[in-house]
Formats: sequence, C-alpha cells, structure tokens
Amino acid sequence: MDRLERVGRRHRAQHLDERGSGFVWGGRDRTEPLRRAVGGPGLDVLDLGCRDGALSSELVRGNHVVGLDADRDTLADAARAGLETVWADAEEPLPFADASFDVVLAGEILEHLRDPHALVAEAARVLRPGGRFVGSVPNAYRLKNRLRFLAGRAPEQNPTHLHLFSPADVLDLLRAYEEPQLEFAVGRFVRLGPRLFANVIVFSAAKPTLLPA
Repeated sequence: MDRLERVGRRHRAQHLDERGSGFVWGGRDRTEPLRRAVGGPGLDVLDLGCRDGALSSELVRGNHVVGLDADRDTLADAARAGLETVWADAEEPLPFADASFDVVLAGEILEHLRDPHALVAEAARVLRPGGRFVGSVPNAYRLKNRLRFLAGRAPEQNPTHLHLFSPADVLDLLRAYEEPQLEFAVGRFVRLGPRLFANVIVFSAAKPTLLPA
C-alpha cells in the first residue's frame, strides 16, 4: 500500500468518527465569514481537504471549485456535490501549475499537518497574484482550553491535531502574504470576548501582486 492510500485510510477513519456526510463544523457561524472571504462568483477555487464537498457547496456557489483530498471515498461525494476532484495528499507538493487559482481554501486542515508552513507556501505558489488564501483553524488558546490546562488536563482533546494555533501563530503563517485579516467565530459568548470565547479563527490574506526585488 502506498503512502497516499495509507493517508486516505487514516482520514477516512477520522471522517467516520465525526458526524457523517454533509456535516460542517460550526455551521453558519463559521461558513458565513469564510463565504465573505472567498467571494465570487466566477473564481477558480481550490478547496484543500475538501472531504465530501459540504463546506465548498456552502461557500462557493457560482465559482469553479477543485476539491483535493486523500480520502478517495469522500471525493465521490464531493464530485456529486459539483466539485472537480483531485485525489492527492495536501502534505505533498500540490499537483497544480503555478498561478492556477484565484482562491485557496484551507478549512480546518492546517492543525492536522506535520508542516503547515509548507502548505501555506504551496498555496502561495498556486495562487494568482492578488489571489486570496482563506481558511480557519481552531482557536487553541480560548478560555476553555486555558482552564483545561490549569486543571492539569491536555488543552486539546482531538488527537489528530498536531499544532495549536494562537492568533499570533496564524499571522506568522501568513507573513509572506498581504492584508492578513482574522475573524473570531463560533461560540455563544464570542461577542463578550472574541479571542477568549471563539472556537475558530477565520483567516484571509492576499498573495502579493508584485514579487520582492
């Protein structure tokens, strides 16, 4: 069995442990800021870790969407949802030419990767100048996690999360981009203190239109 098959099986097991086909974590509270950041219509969008296409179908109506995932079974569902699908591992170089997309979407994937900086760099490579890198990560330093840590418990309950991101960490990931923007979403008490109570950090940033001299 090659590496891609192994990665796909691992992802499939994770998907089965979650809430099934069509589930989008955070619901509208998460999809609405992502939808605004993606924009459109008429854009070429790459959805990294697209799973069954449920998130893309909420965000990118009117755009041409390519969905990439290592789980070949869920890609069949994504194709039925209208995505053009590519079976590949997001931890390997992306199988696309430079400057192929207007938007790269990375929804809840960076925390699962061994080297998220590598994927952020690959996203910049396949983006057209001025294109946007959009996504979300768990707000690892929210109050709930801090209290778990103070109580001597692991702050993160999901064993597949290899990285914990603070807002500063997300901005560091985006340092090669322009106009980085963060929005805090998902949670009953977000309005009281976004950084402390939000479950999710939604991010958006633009690829520079001009390369450094």
